[in-house]
Amino acid sequence: MSDAVIPKSRGTQVAISIVAAVVLFVIFAWSFNFLRAAAAPRFVIALVALVVGVGGIWALFLTADRLVSQLPARARDIVRPYVFITPAFLILLVYIIYPTIRTIYISFFDFQRGGTPQNFGLQNYVRAFTNPALLIALRNNLLWLIFVPLFAVSIGLVVAVLVDRISWEKYAKSLIFLPMAISFVGASVIWRFIYYRAPFGAQIGLLNAIVVNLGGDPVGWLRMEPWNNFFLIIIMIWLQTGFAMVILSSAVKGVPSSLIEAARIDGAGEFRIFFQVIIPFVSATILTVTTTIVILVLKVFDVVFVMTSGRFNTEVVANMMYNQMFIQGTYGRGAALAVIIFIAVTPVMIHNIRKLNEA
Repeated sequence: MSDAVIPKSRGTQVAISIVAAVVLFVIFAWSFNFLRAAAAPRFVIALVALVVGVGGIWALFLTADRLVSQLPARARDIVRPYVFITPAFLILLVYIIYPTIRTIYISFFDFQRGGTPQNFGLQNYVRAFTNPALLIALRNNLLWLIFVPLFAVSIGLVVAVLVDRISWEKYAKSLIFLPMAISFVGASVIWRFIYYRAPFGAQIGLLNAIVVNLGGDPVGWLRMEPWNNFFLIIIMIWLQTGFAMVILSSAVKGVPSSLIEAARIDGAGEFRIFFQVIIPFVSATILTVTTTIVILVLKVFDVVFVMTSGRFNTEVVANMMYNQMFIQGTYGRGAALAVIIFIAVTPVMIHNIRKLNEA
């Protein structure tokens, strides 16, 4: 008998691939239900999400590629792009498009935990915009929207121009970019120790330790209205300045040296070069970075939740949505706030996408 391996028929390979695809979809369906189980251990949930989310998608792509490989050459070239796009589209459909549609649907009903949707109408939106707490949250969101992009982009641009002229540029950029490696929650915990005021004993909060050592009295920084909002805004500026610096630094390096030299020959000083040469040249990048940070700020939640949970008039819309949905169990009102955030973010995202397509 020959030792040569007999290749499997095309029909057998197709059958195996179809069976593998069905098994994978059954596993995906099971894992989706398992991840929603309240009684499941968190470690097991994380493990299943990692194994199925990474290994399952990898296996699905291999199975799909094997199926496409059995088609005639012309059909293979036509079908293959759609096969590889389809899993990503399905993930978007299940985890983004469907929840978005479902949230908009719920926002028109009185829907509380344990109940069923009732009373279709605009009552949740009317309650939202007549609620004094929402007006405070909108005011605070406006403060975040003005000051975070303004200072993060401005400081990032100045730093990008300055570090471009020093020999240890990469070390300076690494230090400034380092906060980006920290999650919003982690950064908030760090800043809690900066703003912390001990009720008695030694002041372990950095700011109050300095104040006390200088002979002053400890201050409740997060209770000082309305300045506590600005103290929270500083955290986001600290986080986003590194991001703005890295992107803008790449744009600044693209400014032609001949253009700068020509400005210097014409007698322009460094400030004039900065404002009349560098900024106009990188204006498109500045706009892109600004809109990206604006989208982030419109959805701000983590910093406020960790630092104050919205107390002391530091409430923002996303934190109100969380409280309505997951603390009070009024899903309809929470969904209405989520839709308000979605409406606010959408125009900025569309503008950003258009600018990226133009570039």
